[in-house]
Amino acid sequence: MSLPPASWHPDPENPNQLRWWDGHRWTDATSPSPAAAATTQMATPAPPATPVAAKRRTGWRTAAIIVGALVVGGVLARLSPIAILLVATAMVGIALYVMVARPLPALGLRSRMSGVIALGMAALLVTGGGIASANSGGTPTASEPQNFAAVATATLAPSPTPTPTTFETATEEVPVPFSATTVDDPQLDQGTTALVAAGVNGVKVITYRVTMVDGVEVSREVVGEAVSVQPVNEVTAIGSKAPAPVAVPAPAPVPAPVPLVQQGGGGCDPNYTGACVPISSDVDCAGGSGDGPGYVQGPVQVVGSDIYDLDRDGDGVACD
Repeated sequence: MSLPPASWHPDPENPNQLRWWDGHRWTDATSPSPAAAATTQMATPAPPATPVAAKRRTGWRTAAIIVGALVVGGVLARLSPIAILLVATAMVGIALYVMVARPLPALGLRSRMSGVIALGMAALLVTGGGIASANSGGTPTASEPQNFAAVATATLAPSPTPTPTTFETATEEVPVPFSATTVDDPQLDQGTTALVAAGVNGVKVITYRVTMVDGVEVSREVVGEAVSVQPVNEVTAIGSKAPAPVAVPAPAPVPAPVPLVQQGGGGCDPNYTGACVPISSDVDCAGGSGDGPGYVQGPVQVVGSDIYDLDRDGDGVACD
């Protein structure tokens, strides 16, 4: 729970004034409360009621506190001597804390004087316990403080030795995995791969704050991380070169047919073979609709120029 900041606050001992709170405890610096001063100026002080009655009530209250402390001490002593010693020790500790350090308003101890009263009540508890023990024939009475102190010293267990707690710094190296990447390589054929760079893991240093209790580690927490060696990524090349087209050999040229020897000797046109095409002003296929004057009985193979237009379908064979 956080404490209030340092400031002037109403005095827990006197609501008519302010007391300085330094953020940790109440100080001795006080100041009149503006609200209380205004109220005092506006109101007419009333005469004291009955001092005698107030003194009587205070006396009865003090007597009741003393008797109650003695009775409680006697009951605790009859139940357990250790219980009264523990209660008395706790009250003495609280009283000394209030007297030396600061008040404890939560326990009703709002001033150093209340610490003195708590110390007196601790003494009354011990006295009541001693009286009860004397009446029961047990432990020594309060009239013998030296024996009672000896019993208390013998009964209380020695305080345990605090276990030493230390803090240390430890480091640990852990691997940093590398990443794998790919690149296109136009120099490699499609469907082929090649390793360009091999992957190498990096190194990361983790720093811990280790808590040691009596030389044994009980916990550790990470206080820092740093990469001492960077990882090297793995690079693989993937071929993207298209395959070269397959060369298809050109067909071998077909040799021209050797012209047959024209029938009829030198009177036949050399542009035709297979039959003698006479050399004339015009030659037609025999049996056709041509009017000559020359005719040839086909079929005739055209080996040169079809000067007579005998091959009408252009298949190289005329008069067929």
